[in-house]
Amino acid sequence: SCEEIMENTAEDTKGTDVAVKGEAAIKPEFLTTKEKFHEFVDSEWQGSKSEKASQNDTDEEATETCVDEPEAKKLKLDPEEKQKAWKSDNKRLRGQNKSRPHTKPTTYDEKRLCLSDNRQCPFGDKCHFHHDVAEYMASKPSDIGENCYLYDTFGKCAYGLSCRFAKAHTTPDFKTMEKADLVKAFEGRNLVKNNLSKDLQNRLRKRSVLKKANTVFIGVFASILICLFCNKLQTSSDKPPPVKTVGPLTDADVIKLRPCEKKQVDFQDKLYLAPLTTCGNLPFRRICKRFGADITCGEMAMCTNLLQGQQSEWALLKRHESEDLFGVQVEGCFPDTMTRCAELINNNADVDFVDINSGCPIDLVYKKGGGCGLMTRTRKFEQIVKGMNYVLDVPLTVKIRTGVQEKCSIAHKLIPEMKNWGLHGRSREQRYTKLADWDYINTCSKLASPIPLFGNGDILSYEDAMKARETGVSGIMIARGALLKPWIFTEIKESRHWDISSSERLDILKDFTNFGLEHWGSDTRGVEKTRTFMLEWLSFMCRYIPVGLLERVPQKINERPPYYIGRNYLESLMISQNVGDWIRISEMVLGPVPKNFSFLPKHKANAYK
Repeated sequence: SCEEIMENTAEDTKGTDVAVKGEAAIKPEFLTTKEKFHEFVDSEWQGSKSEKASQNDTDEEATETCVDEPEAKKLKLDPEEKQKAWKSDNKRLRGQNKSRPHTKPTTYDEKRLCLSDNRQCPFGDKCHFHHDVAEYMASKPSDIGENCYLYDTFGKCAYGLSCRFAKAHTTPDFKTMEKADLVKAFEGRNLVKNNLSKDLQNRLRKRSVLKKANTVFIGVFASILICLFCNKLQTSSDKPPPVKTVGPLTDADVIKLRPCEKKQVDFQDKLYLAPLTTCGNLPFRRICKRFGADITCGEMAMCTNLLQGQQSEWALLKRHESEDLFGVQVEGCFPDTMTRCAELINNNADVDFVDINSGCPIDLVYKKGGGCGLMTRTRKFEQIVKGMNYVLDVPLTVKIRTGVQEKCSIAHKLIPEMKNWGLHGRSREQRYTKLADWDYINTCSKLASPIPLFGNGDILSYEDAMKARETGVSGIMIARGALLKPWIFTEIKESRHWDISSSERLDILKDFTNFGLEHWGSDTRGVEKTRTFMLEWLSFMCRYIPVGLLERVPQKINERPPYYIGRNYLESLMISQNVGDWIRISEMVLGPVPKNFSFLPKHKANAYK
């Protein structure tokens, strides 16, 4: 039990309660060793599983799901020691796991039910899917639970017999049931906006989407250059024009909205959930909205992929009805593509603002001139901002870092020239390994006044937020802090430390599961996609240290925890940094993983290596 483990480790840790640099201060009675921690977690899990499965099955499952946890974070060394360490181990653990196994969506569905239903299948004997419903139901993986969230919430489940909760809405003769009152209540109600229609996707692929405002903005310069090159500034009526036109100009094409006529957004004193790649998906944003986030933003989308009509990229623009103040973030390095993308979003998506990502430190983006590379290409940057602002009817914001190099801040030079900003208190080289420079953010906020400026970096408690507000920023943007504990928005608004229990945290994961099944589907594909995104989130959430276990409150975002035992088994399981333990947590809400399931986190989390 937890009490026995704590008694046994109390003697071992006696006299070692001296504060260690870079390590979180945890009450001595909860401290333990790596070996004893994993022994406790594994023994409790095996004990709970023994009643349901034989020992052989358990050993096989443990072998399949167990993945070594990452090494402990290395402390910051002196320059000389750092050079020696670099020579001895010429491998830096930072960025992403680029060699992750890619699992296709069809991997977990060996044979699905044919969509022909009761009709004659046009493919006949060549069809690879099931036509016998009884045979399909016999071969289908067992149901995860007795209640289907989609059926209970909306009155019907669109996934029918393929749903992993199908018994809740299926009759003995394999007919799907519906709740007429709930179906009628949700009839005509659009819960998720900004879906990519097939018509728009086809027109984007054929490059036939009409862009009048963009043509006016860019075409003016192109036409002048062509005319000068051809030495034909005047053409006779019987000769074709030197520039291909798309029709007569109207007032709507030439007269753009004045700044005061554009949609206004009140950014003052708002809590902003930062755009987060992979983890900042729609179900996660819904969780943060419930805890008090004021502004949400979609994940970073590549402008070229949006212009090509890629379904996966347009999925990043989806907006739930609960997101009352929502924006999208786009990334690109060329003025023409960014301007076309801005107009495309303006005409085909419901957003409150559009954000330019000029803060992304990833090499793949930076080396192409995008992300924070734009900060050093000020001419291109200016053209992008002016072009996008010209075609948009909503505010344009920009997220930047202090600079590219660690000791060379340039944000203060760019700020006076821009409209709305989201300022990141780190350089590119710092990434997330060093604390944000809030003194510099304070300087920038004074330069930006009265232009709205958001500060971002290292906020993990309401005390951090209060200190950030003292700098004079218009609002606070929260990124990793929301991944570690999404209830941080409640803490800030109520000015308190919330000692949330493990059961309450499990309820949050259950809500995420329900939102994920609604968003990605309740069939096998949707279940495993929900599980994958949950595991990505748990790779951050495991770093949260419960308030009741801390000797010094609050927890700092760059402090790593030593090995410690929670107040109960579930709390101990949630603080484990072993991938196998994250999979165990997912099995509590999404059932057992498939036999061929594998997972490797996207981020190496350099701040904890």
